[in-house]
Amino acid sequence: MKIPCSALFFFLFTFISTAQKSQYPVASIADSLKQSVDAVVRLDQMDIVISSQRSMTVKSQRVVTVFNESGLSDIEAYQGYDKSTSIKSIEAIVYDASGNEIKKIKRKDFKDQSAVSGSTLFSDNRIVSLEYTPISYPFTIVFTNEIESSNTAFLPQWYFLGGYAVSVEKCVLNVTYPNNLGFKKKEFQFSGYNIKKTLDTDTQLSYVATNILGQKYEDLSPSGSDLFPRVMMGLESFHLEGYDGTAKTWEAFGKWYSEKILTGTTDLSEETKTKIKALVGDEKDPIKKAKIIYDYVQKKSRYVNIAIGIGGWKPMLATDVDRLGYGDCKALSNYTKALLQVVDVPSYNTILYGDRYKSNIQSDFVSMQGNHMILAIPNGDNYTWLECTSQDDPFGYQGTFTDDRDVLVVKPEGAVIVRTNIYADNGNSQKEKGSYTIDENGHFSGSISIYSEGSIYSSKSRIEHLQPTEKESHYKEYWNNINNLKLGKITFTNNKENISFTEDVQISATNFATISGNKMIFAVDAFNQNSGNVRRIRNRKNPFQIQRGYLNTDEIEINLPMGFTIEFLPSKVELKGKYGEYKTEIIKNENNKLTYKRSMFLNKGKYSNKEYDEFRLFMEQVSRNDNAKIILTKN
Repeated sequence: MKIPCSALFFFLFTFISTAQKSQYPVASIADSLKQSVDAVVRLDQMDIVISSQRSMTVKSQRVVTVFNESGLSDIEAYQGYDKSTSIKSIEAIVYDASGNEIKKIKRKDFKDQSAVSGSTLFSDNRIVSLEYTPISYPFTIVFTNEIESSNTAFLPQWYFLGGYAVSVEKCVLNVTYPNNLGFKKKEFQFSGYNIKKTLDTDTQLSYVATNILGQKYEDLSPSGSDLFPRVMMGLESFHLEGYDGTAKTWEAFGKWYSEKILTGTTDLSEETKTKIKALVGDEKDPIKKAKIIYDYVQKKSRYVNIAIGIGGWKPMLATDVDRLGYGDCKALSNYTKALLQVVDVPSYNTILYGDRYKSNIQSDFVSMQGNHMILAIPNGDNYTWLECTSQDDPFGYQGTFTDDRDVLVVKPEGAVIVRTNIYADNGNSQKEKGSYTIDENGHFSGSISIYSEGSIYSSKSRIEHLQPTEKESHYKEYWNNINNLKLGKITFTNNKENISFTEDVQISATNFATISGNKMIFAVDAFNQNSGNVRRIRNRKNPFQIQRGYLNTDEIEINLPMGFTIEFLPSKVELKGKYGEYKTEIIKNENNKLTYKRSMFLNKGKYSNKEYDEFRLFMEQVSRNDNAKIILTKN
């Protein structure tokens, strides 16, 4: 049968249209990229055009195939904007598994909200984000975005691989810039990845990366920023918050930042100055003055979080914080600095990377870095560090968010790189002293005092702010080795002067011991068992890191039931190696009493992947000994 030309034309048009609409079918992804991942980044491209010191355009296209709910976070469809940065275009298109378009999302369909909830002061700082609920998996989303900004101080940091359980088909970075602004870059962890630098001239830089396999998270791995390939970029001549800046050295950067960004932000009303002077009174010691003012700030103000990358590094005016009683990290640090100036105590804004994982300011790369601000008060040859966002932290305490890392202390005469407080491994200590009794039916009753200091203080001191049900959940998880646990009286002592936290807890449990015939068996270490075995990882790829070491010491008196004699006691144990030391012993006393002593010391450090099995075996020995049993025989 002869097909009419019109029908043939319609067939071809339909076929071509369908072919054109079919984008990024899942079937075209290489099997190697789909293995053990939640998502595959089909294309991640950023084109940065710096046309002048005060003008930058950034175009982004990110295409992600999502296989499950965990992969939704890899879409990364959001953009912040403010007075200095405008969104020129933003949209997303969703495709099904075959690559057929199922939804187009325009800017009006994105969620547009303030970067800070409950604050009118930051109404200019906003975030546009996509909230998409998929009908089925897998699906592919194409997110495109273009911004213009007058701020050129913050050039985007580019990650070729953004995290675990995600692989990358293609990743492209293109940067164009004038040759008179001092463009610079620093490359990290390129080895072992298929990354090609296709252009590197005095006005252009380009990279192309292909087929980056997804990585499975391995316990105790360092942060992705220390493992995955990335590029930092910066300009020696830049623009920020309405001011041109030039900085080839940290000294020059600090002078510019102090003179242009911080000047005029610490003014206060005469009424506030009078109040602060009266509050400090005749105190002459600068650190004691600072302690009084820190306490005042904690009681008066609250912290509001502004998304990283929004608002630059210019603090809001101290007068506004004083009036409103809230601010972000830089606002509260700057406000505290302003109050300290009133009573002649010098202090310096300090920029850093705040996170439980320690990350340093790159000292050999002068640029706008960091995501957090604290305050540094000179104290002899050292500094006292103030975390001004906390209403609970003791004066001068850093905890695990800002400890032991290189930070940038901004002084009027220039910025300097300084290391924050290092809590020594043996200073991160937990001391337990207590007793328990086992009755003739195997029931348990006891009391324990747990004294914590160093970096452990920050996690323990939060317990006193928990609701009663949350406290119960916490202790049942903490003593998950004790079945049928029942909590009695709980009291806390939070000594902010010595920066120590003490928990006094009474507990009981039925059938703690197992009774079989005339024998009773129970684990000697009731209060501090290390039951979390280190996971076996075959062919481990990553190095591993113990971020913070610690020292645990325990001394527990055990009252045995009357009418029983000891058939078996665990032997004295002593383990010693590069990862730490572990010791236990049981001392027999009169009147059917035992004293159990235990100490566990763990070294912080970075270790190779080949050392992981040795560490795992060390921790398994600890766990096995912590679970050692006493056997009693009924008379």
